[in-house]
Amino acid sequence: MSAPTSTRTAERPTPPGSRLLPIATPSRRTLLLGAGTLGTGLAVGMGPASAAPTLRKGSRGSAVTKLQKDLWRLKYWCGSADGSFGHLTQQAVYALQKVAGLSRDGVVGPNTYAAIRNGARPSRRITSGVGFEVNLSRQIIIATTGGKLSYILNTSTGSGKRYYSGGRWKTATTPKGSFRMYSLYSRGWQSGPLGNLYRPGYYDRGWAIHGSNSIPSYPASHGCSRISTAASDMLWTRSWFKNGRRVIVY
Repeated sequence: MSAPTSTRTAERPTPPGSRLLPIATPSRRTLLLGAGTLGTGLAVGMGPASAAPTLRKGSRGSAVTKLQKDLWRLKYWCGSADGSFGHLTQQAVYALQKVAGLSRDGVVGPNTYAAIRNGARPSRRITSGVGFEVNLSRQIIIATTGGKLSYILNTSTGSGKRYYSGGRWKTATTPKGSFRMYSLYSRGWQSGPLGNLYRPGYYDRGWAIHGSNSIPSYPASHGCSRISTAASDMLWTRSWFKNGRRVIVY
């Protein structure tokens, strides 16, 4: 008898008149490691189609709808779950990435999906009643009502840059402290010395939370806390902007 080879043949009943062909039986090593790309995918129980797609502004489809619903579940306000990755979804992704300590690029890849799975949410200082928190280090606004988290919004606050206004040089800062809204403007855009503010709620001298068409993922304002115009409309509709409303900045 000849020595056994590394490849064995399996035996099966042979129909009359047919010729028996050897069928290679995979070795134990092949079964464990897989053979080629398909084998590797099967070995770990994952095929190419199972990976979550990378999503960014302009993406559309069911994966975007799921993302939007996940953002809503975690309280990152993104408008409606319509399957279209637009400005509001990008704003919500910015806020999530800021909270999770990720790169603030607005692109949903493996790390951002992991942040969603891990339920990334910010710590809060308002744990009773109603109020806004402006977290300067994270560049987010947190809205709390009845002591419960209601919304997390992307914001852009004072850039720290120098600018000239009113006959002198100033620094674009957002003062820290505990404040109350004292002046409101609900009728759309309001013209100010440093630009237009959409439906602002003032809480400290000329500082306000207000809508804007430019809310980048970094500090860029003269000192106010910018949010999207849609978020501003939503907050006004739901009576968040009121005289006496608490605003803490830290």
